[in-house]
Amino acid sequence: MDEEFRSLVDRLEPEAAGAPLYGRLVATEDAEELARVLTEPRQPLWARETAAFRLGCAGDRRAFEPLVLLLNHRDAERCVSAAHALVRLGDPRTPRAAAALATNSLRTAYALHPVRLLAALRAPESAPALIATLQRLLAPGEPHWRVALACVEGLGHLADDRARAVLTAALAHPRLGGAAAEALGRLPGE
Repeated sequence: MDEEFRSLVDRLEPEAAGAPLYGRLVATEDAEELARVLTEPRQPLWARETAAFRLGCAGDRRAFEPLVLLLNHRDAERCVSAAHALVRLGDPRTPRAAAALATNSLRTAYALHPVRLLAALRAPESAPALIATLQRLLAPGEPHWRVALACVEGLGHLADDRARAVLTAALAHPRLGGAAAEALGRLPGE
């Protein structure tokens, strides 16, 4: 059992409250049993999350949609687990989905993990989505500075020269300036 799976198991065990299904989902190697949990009605969220995580980490694309929904959940720990499984899943739809979540101005409060996922994926969609999100978050009075910081750090990780202008603009932001300077230092030609 890897560290991320152990973390998921420890987090969801109290939520499952001793349900027999919990033990089966943690122990089974049967992908069909896990997939049924994703499609059967009235399954608890902890069961769907466990099944989606296990299927995603195994590369089973039936987990894609439930994992994207979990990536956009209000509970940060669910988002972390979903992002981990999405990276392992390797589905080509993941970058587009993460970019849509990161750039959705109505869901900015929940965009931290999609932003971090985009940086980890290093996909063609990553830099444009992070640039667009950061540009929007540099507006005066914007409260989501942690998401903006994740964009700055992600753009530094990607080292994409298209980010130069927005990173330069971020230098003036008191909470982003240091990270923006570091990210600019990673760009080609610096």
